[in-house]
Amino acid sequence: MATLILVRHGRSTANTAGLLAGWTPGVALDERGAEQAAALPGRLAAVPLAAAVSSPLQRCRETLAPLLAARPELELHTDDRMGECHYGDWSNRKLSELSDEPLMKIVQQHPSAAAFPGGESMRAMQARAVDAVREWNARIEEEHGSDAVFLMCSHGDIIKSLVADALGMHLDLFQRIHVDPCSVTAVRYTPTRPFLLRLGDTGDFGSLAPRPAPAPDAGTADFESATEDGGNGVVGGGAGAA
Repeated sequence: MATLILVRHGRSTANTAGLLAGWTPGVALDERGAEQAAALPGRLAAVPLAAAVSSPLQRCRETLAPLLAARPELELHTDDRMGECHYGDWSNRKLSELSDEPLMKIVQQHPSAAAFPGGESMRAMQARAVDAVREWNARIEEEHGSDAVFLMCSHGDIIKSLVADALGMHLDLFQRIHVDPCSVTAVRYTPTRPFLLRLGDTGDFGSLAPRPAPAPDAGTADFESATEDGGNGVVGGGAGAA
């Protein structure tokens, strides 16, 4: 079947503010995110793309804008199932505050049992995203052949859950996966099993360098440091390297 390129949106204003954006409207790319998006066409220049599918949220559409400008022949589709997890009452709240919520332990250690108040469960999030990928795989193969490559732009938790599915991992293990803003993950699907070809590839290994100690009330940076020390993942995906 087709090869899927998953692109996480570029760094957003919510990432740098330490907010769990969810479906909050008006969340755009920040300056660094715009630079990441501008570099995307060059990074994918050697890859023929049959189609592009995007989450409907602004930060994903802005991430794909330079790529679409460079490839005017590339058809863009929008699929709500690739949109961010519906975090409900947690949406637009500071991650540093949410780390004290009792539910956070479930989100980190037993996400298949986690459901956000006023939102959706993480199982439902994964199920809709997997359904979308399977349907788009079949459609792309039918229209463009089994060697076709297509792109989907989505969000951190969505991409992590799709990688877990491709690897045959239980959702309870998906917090072990990390994808930076504007990173590229590639999965090749076959009739019998998927193959993970790339995971969170940014072409930049700066994020592997030790990070300085966070300043007090540093939003996302504080939350990342605290959760990394505890062996947990950043809900929503984190802001990536500076």
